[in-house]
Amino acid sequence: MSVFVVPRTIQVSDATSNDKPHMKRFDNRTVIITGGARGMGASHARGFIAEGANVVIADVLEQEGRTLAEELGDHAIFSRLDVTSEEDWAATVAAAEKAFGPVSVLINNAGIVRFAPIEKTELAIWHQVLEINLTGSYLGIRAVVSSMRKAGGGAIVNISSAGGMMAYPNNAAYVASKWGARGLTKTAALELGRDNIRVNSVHPGPVRTPMTAGPDAAAAVAAEARHLAIPRVAEPDEITRLVLFVASDEAAFSTGSEFIADGGVLLGPALQHARAEAAAA
Repeated sequence: MSVFVVPRTIQVSDATSNDKPHMKRFDNRTVIITGGARGMGASHARGFIAEGANVVIADVLEQEGRTLAEELGDHAIFSRLDVTSEEDWAATVAAAEKAFGPVSVLINNAGIVRFAPIEKTELAIWHQVLEINLTGSYLGIRAVVSSMRKAGGGAIVNISSAGGMMAYPNNAAYVASKWGARGLTKTAALELGRDNIRVNSVHPGPVRTPMTAGPDAAAAVAAEARHLAIPRVAEPDEITRLVLFVASDEAAFSTGSEFIADGGVLLGPALQHARAEAAAA
């Protein structure tokens, strides 16, 4: 015998659906973004603002940072931050707390790249890249821990690179700094997990930013992108969407992990390109 069940139609009244305001992922949370004045950092700042956060745009680029903060409105401020300076870090965290309350999220995004073979990389350049890309993240983690404890916990996202998972030629300082960011991430995750502070790293592939706009960088990025499984350069907002997820409660059980958005860099050359190159050889 067949039984036919007529589904009930459940109606939700307008009053019910409008009574509760839509909660955003970062409502009333304080977020510091280093290198936040332009490029991926500016994209991240816009993304967090859209999700309800209060954002501190931290950068050495004062004019660009202040302009962005004004554009984003009352939920954003600018703080001048040289990520290699302990004093600047202390001042930035204090400014964040004064404006918005304890820090819940830190995005260690500031970074630079310098191209040269190892034998032609000056020691000063080596130190500069390591100081900004790696020591800057270390100082940032150290600076926000106390504030995050006051907030009841938080999330730290270190922006590494596909170069933190593999090697690139003529880029030793950058690659070393990004591999270092992985190790720093995992150690911090182990130390801070019991404080309800999660620490993860994000590893972008080629992204269209001012850092990759110079002649050397642009040529290297374009050459890399041509051979990817997804054969193009990413837009900053594509990385922002991943950063928002990793920093949010949606990733509450993830710490010490690598999140990769590289278009297939780690896969190696796409098959059709490998065949075409072999045929041309």
